[in-house]
Amino acid sequence: MKSWSDIEHSKQRVISNERIAPGSHLLKLHRNHKFIAGQVIALGISAEIEPRLYSIASAENDDLITILYSEKAEGALTPMLSNLKTGDTLLVSKPFGTFTAVKDNAVFVATGTGIAPFMSMLLSNKVNHATVIHGASYPEFFYFSEYLHSTLGERYIRCCSRCMPGCLYVGRVTKFLKEWDALSPNKNYYLCGSAEMVVETRDILISRGVSTAKINSEIYF
Repeated sequence: MKSWSDIEHSKQRVISNERIAPGSHLLKLHRNHKFIAGQVIALGISAEIEPRLYSIASAENDDLITILYSEKAEGALTPMLSNLKTGDTLLVSKPFGTFTAVKDNAVFVATGTGIAPFMSMLLSNKVNHATVIHGASYPEFFYFSEYLHSTLGERYIRCCSRCMPGCLYVGRVTKFLKEWDALSPNKNYYLCGSAEMVVETRDILISRGVSTAKINSEIYF
């Protein structure tokens, strides 16, 4: 997607744009269209700036759409997104995307803001008995951790790459998956993160006996 002329879109007003961790925000907009958990929308400040895609983090029936994003200092859009205030306008596409088919007993593997589509699936009751493995560099970047911990209990695993040993697993999600005794080749795995994370995680799962048919992925940029 290179231009706003390629997609149907409209202008919407920002309902809220809350900073939830250093450089990380929850942006809320009115939900003007139905969507399926796992889909994305394109956002932009003006038609001159290439649209960027963001996974929806809210439930399908919520009145508001929630977008989780982290500010990239070198980014073309997120520095401007982070300055938006209630009432400001931005360009918003209709929801689209195919990362939506999920099966019970799924294992969700995410890093950073890649947790967003899985939050939408969980909040929309799309899956039963899911396991979430979330990777972040510091504890403050485990977004939605209160909900996930209370909902999933021991099936919510946090992999903290720069934490001191304590209550969280210390290391990346890829290291955890190499060591995970409970890893089952019979479950379906859903990956969301950077291209490098998705490729490395996919290779680890295959090396541990998971077939490619059971690995689904969404890459963010």
